[in-house]
Amino acid sequence: MVKARLANALWVASCLLEWRRFTRAAENVAEAQAQLLAGYLRANVCTEYGERHGFASITTPQEYQARVPLTGYDDYVPAIERIGEGAPSVLTADPVRMFELSSGSTAASKLIPYTARLKAEFQRGIAPWIFNLYSRCPQIQGGPAYWSVTPLTGGKRFTPGGLPIGFESDSAYLGPLGQWLVNSLMAVPDAVKTLASVNDFRYATLFHLLRQPELRLISVWNPTFLTLLLSPLADWWDSLCDDIQRGTLTLPDSPADSRFAPAPALARRLKGVDPADTAALWPRLALLSCWADGPSAPYARQLAEKFPGVRIQGKGLLATEAFVSLPLVGVEGGVLAVNAHFFEFIDEAGEVRLAHQLQKGQTYAVVVTTGGGFYRYQLHDLVEVLGFWKQLPRLRFVGKTDRISDWFGEKLEERFVANALEQVFAAQQLTPIFAMLAPDETPGGFRYVLYLESDSSVDAAALDLALRANFHYDYCRKLGQLQAVEVLPVARGAESYLRACQLRGQKLGNIKPAVLQKTTGWGGYFDDPASPLSTKPF
Repeated sequence: MVKARLANALWVASCLLEWRRFTRAAENVAEAQAQLLAGYLRANVCTEYGERHGFASITTPQEYQARVPLTGYDDYVPAIERIGEGAPSVLTADPVRMFELSSGSTAASKLIPYTARLKAEFQRGIAPWIFNLYSRCPQIQGGPAYWSVTPLTGGKRFTPGGLPIGFESDSAYLGPLGQWLVNSLMAVPDAVKTLASVNDFRYATLFHLLRQPELRLISVWNPTFLTLLLSPLADWWDSLCDDIQRGTLTLPDSPADSRFAPAPALARRLKGVDPADTAALWPRLALLSCWADGPSAPYARQLAEKFPGVRIQGKGLLATEAFVSLPLVGVEGGVLAVNAHFFEFIDEAGEVRLAHQLQKGQTYAVVVTTGGGFYRYQLHDLVEVLGFWKQLPRLRFVGKTDRISDWFGEKLEERFVANALEQVFAAQQLTPIFAMLAPDETPGGFRYVLYLESDSSVDAAALDLALRANFHYDYCRKLGQLQAVEVLPVARGAESYLRACQLRGQKLGNIKPAVLQKTTGWGGYFDDPASPLSTKPF
């Protein structure tokens, strides 16, 4: 493991300068943020957006807030379409190099423009985290790591103007040096993500992980990703051990591969191990990094039970559009990534605060200005301030501020769901009396349920297909984190819905119709149409 130690040491050393910049900025948050904003304004003064909003004459954050409105993704759609066709200097002077996919609202997906500056901003968030993590947990420097960053790909895509959509590699966020170092340390080759079958992807990933008994770190986003990855291990155990012994890779849905070095000694040891005993499989594993706040909290606890004795570090808050906070060892909550972007926060009264104006115990919605060309952009992420590290707020993710259901990363937004329902209803010539989609834990697994009051039922497969136009929902379905949509007929849907909302604490005058709910347990509130005279207690 000398090579691993050397590569890890080089990576940590490459992050030292950014760590020092981060700690200096943490001592004077107001100045660091003001300098960042001034840099954005200078760089983009001659862009279409900068000229429209008078960037040339803005000198303070307060003037910026007065001149530039709060925005959402829909405000940028025309500009993004023009950028995708090849138009320069629309949002940024820095040319857009590619787009990354995220889930949309009225549209199935959002295209997030990535410039060299935005990639550098992500690196300014990642580098302090890596330096702190590897310095404070030196045991993880002794071996390889498993990093899962971007979803499985469905092939290369391009805009009409030829700009690529999606990063080529999981490590592309890290910059050239970090990318080279991480690729040399990856327990699982990046090419595995291109396997078309989810079963093939999981089998190949397990094969490579089992070949790494010195594995020190596992980094995933949603904890259920790792739980589901490990779930078929017992069923595939004999085949995996045989493949490790022979140096073959016998994929469930594709031809076998025999490019690997046989490892008979490792295979003999594994055959004597219980596949559920993670401590025996990876005795040196020191840390698991995953989401651990909001809806992910119970699943992170389940993961901790599967890996006894392994430290669980919750990830900071990160969106496709921006890097908001990073975890520090021994510090509760994610610390604001002060050098990544310019941040604003909307309090519960609707007042906009700067980063140095936040108060402990208060809840805020996050607003960002980034080098990708999003200005005063509302992420719809809600955070609570737990306290401070130096002058930086320590943030805990609470949930989404808009109507988005996001249990496993599926990010279903109400307007998108409404459009999908309308599409399916029109195709089947249905006019339902009541229709509402909500997540639930059913006997067959976690899924979305359509509670429907109608003369005819809806084709559940057609609805599931319409929802899978959402990039992240489709990914969760592929991984098995979500099962197919179920349609449940109900009677007196609107009446039952009103009574349910009242029981959940809402005043009758404040209850609004909704085609999407974010919480589970709605099935118990609706009457069964097979028993039209029944009334359930509320």
